Amino acid sequence: MRARLVGRALGCGLLALSFFALPTAGAAFGDDAPSPAAGPAPLTLVTLQGPGTSAGTRDAADLLARQDVLLAAVGAGEPVYRWTSALNGFAAHLTEAQVAVLDDQPGIAAIETDQVRPLAGRTTMAAVRGAATSPRLRGGAGVVIGVVDSGIAPDSPAFADVPGLGRAPEDFAGACAEGEGWTVEDCTRKVVGARWFVEGFGQDRVRSSESMSALDDLGHGTQVASVAAGNAGVSVRVDDRDAGRFGGIAPQARVAAYKACWGAPDPSGDGCSTADVVSAVDAAVADRVDLLSLALAGGEGIDTLQRALLGAAEADIVVVGAAGNSGASAYAAHASPWVTTVGSAVGRMSRGRVSAPGGPSWTGGGRPVDVAGRAVLAQDAPAPGASRREAGQCRRGSLDSRLVAARVVVCRRGGIGRIDKSESVALAGGRAMVLVNQRPGSVSADFHSVPTVHLPATAGRELARWVARHPGARLRMTRVTGDPGNRRTAPWSAPGDPRGATVKPDAVADGDAVLGALPDSTGRSWGVFSGSSAATAHASGLAALVIGEHPDWSASVVRSQLVTSARPIRGSSVLVQGAGALPNRASTAHLALDVPTHAWRRALRSRTLADLNTSSLLLPLRQTSAVRTVTNVGPHAEYFSVTARGFTSHRVTVQPLAVRLAPGQSATFTISVSGPTTPGPLDDGELVWLGARGGVTRVPVALTR
Repeated sequence: MRARLVGRALGCGLLALSFFALPTAGAAFGDDAPSPAAGPAPLTLVTLQGPGTSAGTRDAADLLARQDVLLAAVGAGEPVYRWTSALNGFAAHLTEAQVAVLDDQPGIAAIETDQVRPLAGRTTMAAVRGAATSPRLRGGAGVVIGVVDSGIAPDSPAFADVPGLGRAPEDFAGACAEGEGWTVEDCTRKVVGARWFVEGFGQDRVRSSESMSALDDLGHGTQVASVAAGNAGVSVRVDDRDAGRFGGIAPQARVAAYKACWGAPDPSGDGCSTADVVSAVDAAVADRVDLLSLALAGGEGIDTLQRALLGAAEADIVVVGAAGNSGASAYAAHASPWVTTVGSAVGRMSRGRVSAPGGPSWTGGGRPVDVAGRAVLAQDAPAPGASRREAGQCRRGSLDSRLVAARVVVCRRGGIGRIDKSESVALAGGRAMVLVNQRPGSVSADFHSVPTVHLPATAGRELARWVARHPGARLRMTRVTGDPGNRRTAPWSAPGDPRGATVKPDAVADGDAVLGALPDSTGRSWGVFSGSSAATAHASGLAALVIGEHPDWSASVVRSQLVTSARPIRGSSVLVQGAGALPNRASTAHLALDVPTHAWRRALRSRTLADLNTSSLLLPLRQTSAVRTVTNVGPHAEYFSVTARGFTSHRVTVQPLAVRLAPGQSATFTISVSGPTTPGPLDDGELVWLGARGGVTRVPVALTR
């Protein structure tokens, strides 16, 4: 089977058309390739049939010889890149005539014109205020996360070579490539590898402030790496203020940086050339990373990148990719079942409490440190020349420092940005801020200049009346521990294709205002970022925790444990949330759905991706049954029972309903569906396996037409 992918990648033959075809995403994917008359021939990505050396069945010399035969057949010189580890292929500047000749050659799997993919996150450095948190001190020891992104800032304290990193990686064989601002000394026990790839993007298209090395200038890669594997207990200082402590999800994990994303003179041109990204993946596979994190979107179907990631899966590497942030215009990126695709959730808000000693208390959004002080209503403390309305909204320069110094200032929402209000309070000498809504609406947990709690309208009115009746009374502000609240799927998080082979995204994770480290070149050491990049970083860290605790588990089992530990978000479709929102800790369940490494490519060749033993089920209603095999990966024999939940218009049954499995033993279950087959709304739900030792394994099911 051979497919031609020119311009936008359209997938792989009938397989892509039936399972992975996506809607047009517009000019953001770089559809227009320059004609030969306008300059150099476009960069073309060519993939040969069969795996790379990662599958353990091929010899690199043989792969290179096959590439040479094809290059000679079209009269092409030495290509820009050659790939032999994750896949067998190359990237070369080819004319249309050369591509036409190449398309007639035997043994070619895909031909694709290079494109620039967008990063899947947005940084807001101005919003960094307030207290950070350090959720755990250990986890991920011995694991190497390969981060394909915009590089890394090795000088950040998040990546310092600190004691307590635990056991060293055993199999990693990566290099530390020197370049501008980067020497071999920048690689440490924490940042264990560094490479950079720019030939696809083009050095002539890179902004002048970029470093030709793995050094991060954009900040995106540093943020992703720090959230996934940043050191624990790192002090966060913003604008010379102590903002608490930070820690990554897997603080003992190591990072190997593969810089394949670059900044352009116009920031709208920032992104990652597919050729550079594939080269980074090929290098990471050769380096034997344990996990690959790709917080970039774009691409459609089984394109060149997905084939490279297939090679990573065959090398038993866990692959995590971002679903993307184009929820209104495109389906989730990384549609292949061997990638754990992560969408974004919002609303998992940190909370704070404002209390009057011996009196009432009010709870809202916030990340405050413990603080106390006399209260003042902002409208009662206007600066000379400022109106009560301006002061009440805590506009810049509107507060009289003589009246608010060392006070807890109650500010009204509206007029200016929320974090601008806390900055005004800080400039006037205020100790803390209570932000109150004036009408029904959401509350937030922004990073502020002073400790802040954001109250909803009803609670805000109660607090304001109490302060008015008790002028000068003291208020105490504290952080609320425990469940931080409910999540919801972000409206901009890209959904899955109902015609796909499997449920996408696989799960969602926190993707709104996530704190991460930044390189000094950005002007700040810390920043918050949003999008499926942040969610991907979270999921990558969780996967590293699982690998660190169970280094003998296969990548497929780790993927299953990660995805099936998610908790469904009420009111959200399976094709928007996958299995649900990922937790903040590794799964303790003992049941997994395993896919042997050889099964991915076999299913790709036979066009039966939907029949793989994945941790989800997307079933067209013309298909009334499916099977899944579960394996006890725990250390003890255990009983497991299963129920089907959440379906509204169909009856879904599972047989058998219970089974006892010894360690390593597997059992096959049959899922049967009955009900209407006429067009109607999507019906979805989940299969829930309960272990006798308390583990819960959830498998999402979508019934499509």
